[in-house]
Amino acid sequence: MQATTTPSRPRPGERIMAAINRDPQTAEHATRNDALLAAATTVLGVALALFTDSGRRPDALGWALLLAAQVPLVWRRRRPLLVLAAIGALVVPYHALGNAPAPPTPASYVALYTVAVTGRPLRTVLTGLTVLTVALTVMVTISAHQALELLRISGWIVAVLFFGVDVRYYRQYVAAITERAERAERTREEEARRRVAEERLRIARDLHDLLAHTITLIGVQTSVAAHVLHADPDRLDRTAVAKALDDIADTCRTARGELRTTLEVLRDQGATDVRGPLPGLHGLPDLADAARAAGAAVDLTVRADGVPPAVGAAAYRIVQEALTNAVRHGGRDDLTVRVLVYEEGDALRVEVTDDGAGAGSGQPGFGLVGMRERARSVGGTLEAGPLPDRGFAVRAVLPREGTA
Repeated sequence: MQATTTPSRPRPGERIMAAINRDPQTAEHATRNDALLAAATTVLGVALALFTDSGRRPDALGWALLLAAQVPLVWRRRRPLLVLAAIGALVVPYHALGNAPAPPTPASYVALYTVAVTGRPLRTVLTGLTVLTVALTVMVTISAHQALELLRISGWIVAVLFFGVDVRYYRQYVAAITERAERAERTREEEARRRVAEERLRIARDLHDLLAHTITLIGVQTSVAAHVLHADPDRLDRTAVAKALDDIADTCRTARGELRTTLEVLRDQGATDVRGPLPGLHGLPDLADAARAAGAAVDLTVRADGVPPAVGAAAYRIVQEALTNAVRHGGRDDLTVRVLVYEEGDALRVEVTDDGAGAGSGQPGFGLVGMRERARSVGGTLEAGPLPDRGFAVRAVLPREGTA
């Protein structure tokens, strides 16, 4: 039975920091939380009115104004300036009646903090100056003593406003850090998807080159064996049949080995590099021998040394596909294929020409596309097309310092 683990609850400090980092205008359950906040400021205001001696206790109208000043806090996130104006409109007559000045301060500070944390600093400064100016004007007309008291506590008003501005900048900083982290994560995911797509394309090319080349050679060698068997059954050339079957067996073994290597690389999930051993120019004679076994006369010339592995692998695959197409579409028993690989300047040049019938007009495959992709993978180019008189030519230019 699998044990289930319950997620640990966040610590109080983590919950407080999450509340500070959260944008107040997009937070979940905003109205419910603000209603609870209004209830808390109401309890605090009532306690200050009942248990402080800073002034006389409110009368019935004073209590009504004090309690009514808490209600706008429910909508403080939606209309912070309007909420502050509504609270001010209720607090001013409360103070005009000579009630204790302390009870309305919790709601007033919350409204000021909301304006500072949701608005721009310039708006916050203008709002603070307006609040202080209006409050001093009202207090001077009511009582000089209360005006001096307001000047004494004005530092708290400024502190609340600056605290709100600081929290606003901190949230913007956290949001910028989070956005950069998310952008970096998206970049990593896109890079991973790109690498997966490139690897899938590379595997598709490798499998196409391997299987197309092998199947073509097996098909030609099987045709040779069948021709020998049916040409003159009374005078059966057992040596020719045995050689054709041996060639088929050798081709199958080679293909099975390459396919097994590819599958082993794909199954090795812990490998840092999923590429297997790269073929190179040293494998071109084997390709020529395989094409000769299929009945083509191959003239191979290689004049290159010290070619980078990636460039050599691209040249190998291009020659392999070109020979496969020549054998498949040559249409002649005396097909001749000329393979020339040489260095010229800072590039490796590959030329494969034949005197056959050229590419067939049937359903197009992926051979030419794959060869062009092989050339582009090392920063090279490839041209392929029929020759003027007869035959087909493939020419590729591969920079020695190949760049994808």
